[in-house]
Amino acid sequence: MVIPTSSSIVSASPDNRLTEAQNTTVTEGAGAPSDDPPPTPPQRPDDEDCCGQGCVPCIFDFYDEAMGKYREALAAWKERHPLHSPD
Repeated sequence: MVIPTSSSIVSASPDNRLTEAQNTTVTEGAGAPSDDPPPTPPQRPDDEDCCGQGCVPCIFDFYDEAMGKYREALAAWKERHPLHSPD
């Protein structure tokens, strides 16, 4: 399904040509604009990366904190891009 953007509905320029931006359409399910890509999840540490000595904080504590920030950022991104999936 193709949804015309509001910029494609505006009138033509004085020389009766639409600018490239005015002639843009958005395809439903298409990727997000490149200037606002979806956040990327943090890389989970390998189990072997933990020394197992009960460090405070542990590398997995840092990972859990980073995942929380990622989930918040992803929720905010989805609000800005309701028709897109971060894939």
